[in-house]
Amino acid sequence: MIAAARTRFVLPAELSAGQPPESRGLRRDQVRLLVADGAAVWHARFADLGRFLSPGDLVVVNTSATLPAAVDADGVVVHFSTALDEPDTWLVELRRPDQSGPVGDAVPGERITLPAGASLTLLGATGRLWRARVTVPGGVRGYLARHGRPIAYGYLRGRFPLAAYQTVFARDPGSADLPGAGSAELPSAGRPFTAELVTGLVAAGVGIAPITLHTGVSSLEGDEPPQPERFAVPEPTARQVNLARRTGGRVVAVGTTVARALETVARPDGTVVAGGGWTDLVLGPDRPARVVDGLVTGWHEPHASHLLLLEAVAGAELVQRAYDAALTNRYLWHEFGDSCLLFRPREDR
Repeated sequence: MIAAARTRFVLPAELSAGQPPESRGLRRDQVRLLVADGAAVWHARFADLGRFLSPGDLVVVNTSATLPAAVDADGVVVHFSTALDEPDTWLVELRRPDQSGPVGDAVPGERITLPAGASLTLLGATGRLWRARVTVPGGVRGYLARHGRPIAYGYLRGRFPLAAYQTVFARDPGSADLPGAGSAELPSAGRPFTAELVTGLVAAGVGIAPITLHTGVSSLEGDEPPQPERFAVPEPTARQVNLARRTGGRVVAVGTTVARALETVARPDGTVVAGGGWTDLVLGPDRPARVVDGLVTGWHEPHASHLLLLEAVAGAELVQRAYDAALTNRYLWHEFGDSCLLFRPREDR
């Protein structure tokens, strides 16, 4: 059991973004952006991000691509969460077709028939996720490309194409460093970035560096710890992070995924080394952030474990102030919603 986040709020249902901003007549980078540090709270648009960054700052982004990880089976929806090291074995979540929540009566050994002759056999439960042996023709990634769709929850109004769930940074999930993997759900903090915005940041002297962390399902929210996730921090990125810190720049993580990856390879003095594999790091009161000075993120559910990570970077008082301001100003939640940029108080950097 992990510690509970101190940030507390009630999320009105009408503040859940039910469709992408493009469906609301906005560009990706026109979602709202709340910026908070120890001094003030500002309200802007995401396209204004460069106003709050300085030459020498380093923005670290996640290059993981989103898989069409939901498969409609007979009486159940299977969410493919994480490819495990054992061949043909995945963590999966079984959801009710009416999106009312997870299936609660599955048992070990149960075989679930999937479309086109595929199947999976439940091996054992890990919380609400199951280890499952998957039998599919041609491998899971190819099968998902043919028969899967993006994972969606009940607050969405309609279904949207996979392109709506990819960031401008997304790369082939079958890369050599992390074979056969991909994100079950959109690493949503990076969604508002556009090629034009990235070009503008680089032209202004702000660095951009990549990591990869493949996210599992995000339905593990209410005070449940995040699952182990596969990641890679390349050597050039480690060098850029250390250079930024030596020269007074701020390291800004785009998403809790990036913060988790960077902090996994961070030494106690705040320097980082290249690394990869699996991370089970949970940031919180017992393990504050060492290297991340700022965090671009979306808005998380009440009691979400991600709130602990936000507090580990920016402090519980600042996170609470940001969430109070977001609710007062009617910001939108979830993967197609608005954004937040939190800076660690200067005295803590």
